[in-house]
Amino acid sequence: MSSSAQTLSPQPDVLALENQVCFALAVAARGVIGLYRPVLEPLGLTHPQYLVMLALWERSPRTVRDLGDALQLEPATLSPLLKRLETQGYIARDRNPADERALNITLTDAGARLREQALGVPPQIVARLGVELDELERLRSQLTDVIAAVRATR
Repeated sequence: MSSSAQTLSPQPDVLALENQVCFALAVAARGVIGLYRPVLEPLGLTHPQYLVMLALWERSPRTVRDLGDALQLEPATLSPLLKRLETQGYIARDRNPADERALNITLTDAGARLREQALGVPPQIVARLGVELDELERLRSQLTDVIAAVRATR
C-alpha cells in the first residue's frame, strides 16, 4: 500500500444514524421537551400550551392566524390547544370586531397572573440541562438560523 493511501481516512457513512442532523434534532427536541413536563405540570400546562401562553404574554390579544404564524402551527393543531386553555380559564376567544372572520385570543386575568409562576420555568430548565447559559444561547441562535434556512426553502 502506498503512503498516500495509508494517510487517507475513510469517508464517513452519510447514511449512518449518528451522522444525521434530523436524528440529533429529533432526539434533542424530545429530550428537552420531556424536561419541561414536570416543570410545567404545577402550572397545569403542556409544552405546546406553554408555547401558546409565551406568545400571548408577549402580546394579547392576537388573532388565531397571528398566533399560528408566531408558533409555526396550523390552525387544526392550534385550535384544540386554544380550546383547552379557554376551558382552563387562561384565555378568551372572541370575534374580532374589525373582521368577523378573525378570532381574537386574549389573556384572561388568570392567564396574565400565570406569567408570574412561569418566570420560574426557564431557570429550572437551564438547571436540569446542566448546560451553561451562554452555550444554550449560542445553540438557540444556531437553531434559529436552521429554522430560517428551512423557511427559505418553502
